Amino acid sequence: MAESEIHLYYKNVTAEVIGDEHGITKKQFADIAAQTQPAIAEVNRQREQGKTPFRDLPLTDEYRTNVERIAAEFQDDCETLVVLGIGGSALGNIAVQTALNPYMYNLDASQRKNSKCPRLFVFDNVDPSQFGSFLNSIEDRLDKTVFNVISKSGRTAETASQFLVIRQMLLDKLGDSALKDRMIATTDANEGTMRKIADASEIRTLVVPDGVGGRFSVLSPVGLLSAAMCGIDIEQLLKGAADMDRRVSQTEFGNNPAAINAGINWHYYNRGKPISVMMPYSYALKDFADWYRQLWAESLGKSNDLSGGKVYVGPTPVKALGTTDQHSQVQLYREGPNDKLFTFLHVDRFDRDVTIGQAPDCAPELEYLAGKSMTKLLNSEKLATEYALLHDKRPCLTVNFDRITPYTVGQFIYLFEVTTSIAGALFHINTYDQPAVELGKEATFALMGRPGFEELAKKIEPVARIDEKFQV
Repeated sequence: MAESEIHLYYKNVTAEVIGDEHGITKKQFADIAAQTQPAIAEVNRQREQGKTPFRDLPLTDEYRTNVERIAAEFQDDCETLVVLGIGGSALGNIAVQTALNPYMYNLDASQRKNSKCPRLFVFDNVDPSQFGSFLNSIEDRLDKTVFNVISKSGRTAETASQFLVIRQMLLDKLGDSALKDRMIATTDANEGTMRKIADASEIRTLVVPDGVGGRFSVLSPVGLLSAAMCGIDIEQLLKGAADMDRRVSQTEFGNNPAAINAGINWHYYNRGKPISVMMPYSYALKDFADWYRQLWAESLGKSNDLSGGKVYVGPTPVKALGTTDQHSQVQLYREGPNDKLFTFLHVDRFDRDVTIGQAPDCAPELEYLAGKSMTKLLNSEKLATEYALLHDKRPCLTVNFDRITPYTVGQFIYLFEVTTSIAGALFHINTYDQPAVELGKEATFALMGRPGFEELAKKIEPVARIDEKFQV
């Protein structure tokens, strides 16, 4: 039976709740709808013209069947799955795993969906202490470890360096056949450094679809392989996204949750609230706040609009976790600048519950907790935080999950991807490029001695030199 749909609840941004100064009046909602209606049409037109291929991922059976085929090939011979990637090649994998598998998944095999599911480690950094510690732990179990290197080009310095370390270790420990036996490359279908290496070494491959940027790739083989190998129902994940596709394609503003979400965010950005805080009240959803940060920041932070004019736009995404950050950030959120829009993630029913024990006789003041469920406590904390923020006229949205399942997670991913597309259209920017990322990449190439970047290396020298007058 299909899961209940997730829903966007937006009453708590209205003037009715928080007043005219910080809330949205009925007239302003009408204006937002009028401004957003053409943006809905524009993103639907982009989809029809094939300019947003991420929109078709939930409907493309080929990617799912290829993933399931490769996952099946390794199911009897994989204790540990290691994903090598960065940014969009890692964050979606991490978020889906955290959301849909138990907290103790890696440590307690009995909590996995079946005995053939491997442990999962995703490396999205090149910290030598972290990576070295992990290498020490698996060097004697390489014959039971599978490595999925994810890079469309194969030239991203971080992922390339991880790959080269693992490649050498496999060759040294297991011999020439190790690469085709223990590696999977998710890369470009036809070209690039990783494609060249994979073909030469007979490494199994999955495809990064053309035109799908990393931050929009979680519903492609980039994110589906680790999910499938770890026992997550990727068919339901894609079905949830496909069902959300129908909702966010609707042309009527009031019926389209992505349009409402984008319109509200755009409106508040233009009203002096450029910070967007996502605050899940669920540990399982916490890494989707990280995923959202990349999606929002890389897509909407742009210096130029589509006409080439300088605009320097971009809402700043911030992550928080309920209830943890009630004790670290809410002081600022309530009494600091009223420059934020809050989006809570709320879950009605968790996959299990815990009953709070009885209070000791010497502490009757704790008796009000006794016998209550932790679900009630966590959701009461969310409501209490929301009430406190509304008391200080801080606008709040909520995404309501009936339960966290592959179906509802697929809906959530797709809702925010299309929200981002519509927001980009409202800001009149290119949502899908990331030109500001390139200079840092090129500077890394220069500092690491890559040929062709010698002049840039010279320009970096003054920054690299430490002036002792300014070091205390």
